[in-house]
Amino acid sequence: MPLTVLAVGDVVSDAGVDYLARHLPSLQRLHRVDFTVVNGENAAGTGLLPRQADDILSAGADVITLGNHTYGRHQIFDRLDDDPRLLRPANYAGVRPGRGWGVFPCGGYRVGVLNLIGRCSLEWGADNPFLTADKALKDMAGADFLLVDFHAEATSEKLAMAHDLDGRAAALWGTHTHVPTADARIFPGGLGYITDLGMTGPADGVIGIRAEQSVTLFRGGLPGRFEPAKGPCKLEACLFTLDGGRCTGIEQILIRD
Repeated sequence: MPLTVLAVGDVVSDAGVDYLARHLPSLQRLHRVDFTVVNGENAAGTGLLPRQADDILSAGADVITLGNHTYGRHQIFDRLDDDPRLLRPANYAGVRPGRGWGVFPCGGYRVGVLNLIGRCSLEWGADNPFLTADKALKDMAGADFLLVDFHAEATSEKLAMAHDLDGRAAALWGTHTHVPTADARIFPGGLGYITDLGMTGPADGVIGIRAEQSVTLFRGGLPGRFEPAKGPCKLEACLFTLDGGRCTGIEQILIRD
């Protein structure tokens, strides 16, 4: 039987969490989704709070992945160690709370999920994500399907990772930029891929933040604490149909008020 996986782009602010909770259950029913991964690293602006993790999981997420703001909120540190459904980038160097991959039951399947962070213009202090992926995929060898959330800035780094993992993973999606890309495809070896899912949250700001704040910063103003934009929200995601350990179908999902 095929497996349908839904990957949801970075949730931004409480408004994004609320919007996810409103739309995810019906989206899962409509597309008969079997397994859902949500990137939650911006739910609290910079980071994720425990109550937001609870809300995202209650909405229907099976796994929450994170990124460069993983440790933006100290309240989540213990939860990262205690809850296997919360993943942070596996290639973070040193001793940091949490784990970077997990294998989860889904019907009669075992689904492996790996979270990585890019180094180009983002996290030069992280370990090499390509070498980390090699090790993690060996550790998850018993999984029927392997999924990767690559939280990275550079499109070239994400695409290179896709070429490297084609034939070894079933799906790889990029997160972090909050802008959906138009390059969803299936590689020759069966890897379903998209460079960036986009985001879930305020639609009319600058990647979820109040536009006037972003404009002020780019015009040379002093940096300040970013605030989420007001107004309508959106949900951006991607559906992957998996069968026999590989991707057989891919479809972008865009919902907006």
